[in-house]
Amino acid sequence: MSPAVTDDERGGPDETPIAKRILIGEPLTSEELEGQLLPKKMALPIFASDALSSVAYAPQELLMILLIGGTAFLAFSPWVAAAVVALLIVVVLSYRQLIKAYPSGGGDYEVARLNIGEKAGVVVAAALLVDYILTVAVSVASGVDNIISALPGLDAWRVEMAVGFVILIILVNLRGVREASTAFAIPTYLFIGSVMVMIVTGLVRWGLGDAPVAESAQFAVHAQDLSQAAILLLILRAFSSGCSALTGVEAVSNGVPAFRAPKVRNAQTTLVLMGSIAILMFSGLTLLALIAGVHYAEDPCTLVGFDCAAAVQPSLMAQVAAATFGGGSILFFIIQAATAAVLLLAANTAFNGFPLLGSVLARDGYAPKALNTRGDRLVFSNGMIVLGLAAVLVLVVFQAKLTTLIQLYIIGVFVSFSLGQIGMVRHWRRELRLLSKASSKQALADRKAAYSGLAINSLGATFTVVVLVIVTITKFTHGAWLVFLAIPVLSFLMIGVHRYYRDVDHEITMNDEVHFGATGDVAIVLVGKLQKPVAKALDYALAAKHDKTIAVHISVSPEETRAVQDDWDFHHMPIPLLVIESPYRQYAAPLAQFINAYREKHGSSVVTVYLPQYIVGHWWESLLHNRRARRIAQQLMLVHGVQITLVPWLLDSTELIYGRRSRPLPGDDRAGRITNYGLVAHTDDDDK
Repeated sequence: MSPAVTDDERGGPDETPIAKRILIGEPLTSEELEGQLLPKKMALPIFASDALSSVAYAPQELLMILLIGGTAFLAFSPWVAAAVVALLIVVVLSYRQLIKAYPSGGGDYEVARLNIGEKAGVVVAAALLVDYILTVAVSVASGVDNIISALPGLDAWRVEMAVGFVILIILVNLRGVREASTAFAIPTYLFIGSVMVMIVTGLVRWGLGDAPVAESAQFAVHAQDLSQAAILLLILRAFSSGCSALTGVEAVSNGVPAFRAPKVRNAQTTLVLMGSIAILMFSGLTLLALIAGVHYAEDPCTLVGFDCAAAVQPSLMAQVAAATFGGGSILFFIIQAATAAVLLLAANTAFNGFPLLGSVLARDGYAPKALNTRGDRLVFSNGMIVLGLAAVLVLVVFQAKLTTLIQLYIIGVFVSFSLGQIGMVRHWRRELRLLSKASSKQALADRKAAYSGLAINSLGATFTVVVLVIVTITKFTHGAWLVFLAIPVLSFLMIGVHRYYRDVDHEITMNDEVHFGATGDVAIVLVGKLQKPVAKALDYALAAKHDKTIAVHISVSPEETRAVQDDWDFHHMPIPLLVIESPYRQYAAPLAQFINAYREKHGSSVVTVYLPQYIVGHWWESLLHNRRARRIAQQLMLVHGVQITLVPWLLDSTELIYGRRSRPLPGDDRAGRITNYGLVAHTDDDDK
């Protein structure tokens, strides 16, 4: 085993800036990751807040579209709502199967990539990323809308409030999953409880002959004259708007790794609880809105008797609460506060799903590697920041208007639903082929489960594809074309990133043609992975004939460390590899501690640290590498007695700038040498 350093040689949280510690808290060690995993009662508000909160605006959007044809069209709303509920049941059952078959957190992306192909997986990933951004924008805009319904004077500050809430949610999530779940649990459960009380109260009053009546029930509507085809299209459009109640269902399948063990069972239980609560709340609110006679118009000026110039149209939730409890009652304000809070916090579902999906994409090489890096609080902080910035941009561009943003919504999620369910159908067919010849008792049970899964996911695929077609037809000209433009553009970029990483990996893969010079002050060569850039840095250090040369690996992941050690032994590297543990996932701090300890023990030697560094030919390539060598160099420059040697490795793209390749072409007479940046590491033949 390679030697390791002691605890006093490790970097710790003291290096974290004070402002950062105040905002997001003290750093957590990698060993504390298990303590950040979620039990079911905390996972429900984290992963289900989007799906649960969507019932606050899904009935509103459904009734609003039907009201375009006049109040008589509200008679279709129970049937449209029933279709939405049936679809939600099918989707929940389908995702239970997906969680069991693919619990790694890739969700629809992993299913589509493995069962349909790379391009299908990338399209699903792009659709989900777009949908997560819109989830934040729609949830925050809806929350602000409900605040303005209770306090109309704040309408002038709509955009500023929305941006402020996004920033607040980012900061809460950067503090870690567990702290975020604690902060979001109370508002979510308060919303569920208060809405359930309102639904029961309203239905009891209706049953006793004292049905609640909304203020807007007195308003007539300037209805549009519709042809028979337009009537069908209007009903389908209302259905597609009501399907916004399904958003967030996929988040549980993407977040399975964040659950405590047994992960699959806990995730499935959370999914079923979420679906059951969402169905009850969606159905109850739709029924209560019809009983109270709520008239919510896309254009409030079409309501006869409503002064659209002097007043803000209250949301459906506000109208139902006012009709049930009274507009100035404490319960009315509790409902509004809980609704606004849960709608704002529904964005938190995206702040869990987007970073987790981003880390999976980065792991597979379809996104920048920085998205797969955990921050001080063991969350994928880079993904959260990217999501927040994208959502702020959308809110500013569309002025945080819910009616406009909702037209862009759910396209992405149904693209992922459809391809994910088709992928699951292929998965079960493959499983049945593998089990067809087996005759054991366990094989028979597995075959029965596979047939059950095939039936459920086939039904899910059929439903979601049909709904995708409906949603596309009814929303395309209302702004959804932007989503259909964004998804292929993002897919193209991800495929390009994957090709780039593939080419770079091929270029720097270690082989046994690398030879090293003679040994010869103290040199430290920092080793991440054993690749050609590292071999070149080690060769330079040996050729410089220092009194002692040490190869050092900073261990932030036991699996990666074992892989490096195995490669080190396999390629018979000329010096041993020293492993330094880094529980806080830092690189410069533990190395600086080691250097100081070495100098105290062996005297004030000059220490030269060799750091391999990529040199790129395009500006955009720098965004795809983490530039860790430069950051480490900047921190080690503050350590007494240390000098830094950045060993450049020219990627092939630098040929555009420097006119030469970073490695010899096949058949080149320099084959067998490491040729880079004009320097040559001699082989044994050269020494002869």
